[in-house]
This record gives sequence, C-alpha cells and structure tokens, in this order.
Amino acid sequence: MLRYAALYGLETVRDEYEPEAWLEAVKGLEDEPERGRRCAACFRFRLERAAAYASEHGFSVLATTLASSRWKDLAQVDAAGEEACAKFPGVTWWGRNWRKGGLQERRGQIIKEQNFYNQLYCGCPFSENYGISED
Repeated sequence: MLRYAALYGLETVRDEYEPEAWLEAVKGLEDEPERGRRCAACFRFRLERAAAYASEHGFSVLATTLASSRWKDLAQVDAAGEEACAKFPGVTWWGRNWRKGGLQERRGQIIKEQNFYNQLYCGCPFSENYGISED
C-alpha cells in the first residue's frame, strides 16, 4: 500500500496497532465462523476507530478495503460503517460493492502489475485458521 500510495502521491495514515484492544472487542467470538458475529464485531471496532480519526482530522468520507474482499459479508461491512459514521457528525460512510462493475478485475490487474502480495485472509488470527484458498 505504501509503495502504491507513493506512486500516486497519496498521503497514508497508519493507525496504532493495539492487538489487546482488538482481542477485547472480539472476546467470546473466537470460534465464530467467517462472516459470523466475530467479523461484525471486528468491523465495528475497526471502522469506529477510522471514523473517529476521520472526524478528528477533517475527513468527510470513510470507505474500507474490507468491502473488496470476497470472503467478507458486505452487509456486515456496510452496517458497521454506517454505525461508526453515525457517531461522528460530518463523516459519511461510502458503502460500495467494490467487487462489481469491473472493480474486482481491476484489483487483480493492479496486484499483478505492481507485484503485490495478495493475502488470502483478512489478517485475523482466527480467520487464518479457516484455510481460505483462492479457489
């Protein structure tokens, strides 16, 4: 992401990595399946932090790469984004299906063109155990 942003002169923001806070947010949901209650709690946690940052730094629109993952439930992502942005006046959720209209294909092209690593799970240690494959 940093390499791609630099290529286009885009500013990036890196949130603090707080695994303990995240684990607390999903506590008791460790055994939930993909697209289950753990994912919904994770989305709420992450998008509320992003919406707070957006509000504090004058950003008016929030979106997420989570909405491009074919392994995530878009309704869960959108609900978490709407809920997060509702807590911060002036921040609007940009819910969009990034998998349609040629966007998934374009994503694949960019991955190949830029020689990006294409992680096959969201990054959650519980998700990794499900062994999601590209097939």
